[in-house]
Amino acid sequence: MDSTVLTYPLVITFGAITGALSRFYITEYSKRNWGEKFPYGTFIINISGSLLLGFFVTISSGIFSYTKELELLIKIGFLGSYTTFSTYEWETLFLWRKNKVAATVLYWLGSSILGVMAVYLGSFLANLLIK
Repeated sequence: MDSTVLTYPLVITFGAITGALSRFYITEYSKRNWGEKFPYGTFIINISGSLLLGFFVTISSGIFSYTKELELLIKIGFLGSYTTFSTYEWETLFLWRKNKVAATVLYWLGSSILGVMAVYLGSFLANLLIK
């Protein structure tokens, strides 16, 4: 059996556990210290996740090479459970750097607008089931 069949899921799982716990503790800290009138925790998580992804991808492609396991641990495991917003932001930048202006705008605005609409629709459908 290929060792990656066992190694990759374990590496991703470890990263996901640490990402999810980081998200939980930052959210709770923010609520306790700054209140709940604004989603400070999520805001901090989304911005810091974007910063971390940009930093990791750039430094790893420019300064040192990394193993597939490290990439899975950080990008898919940790940042994947910490926030998917960072991936969305990185992919937007990637499209922009490829000079795909229409695709960039469609992806950037479309994800935000359709995302809010999808949350609303999901909530609406769930309410129909509840009632």
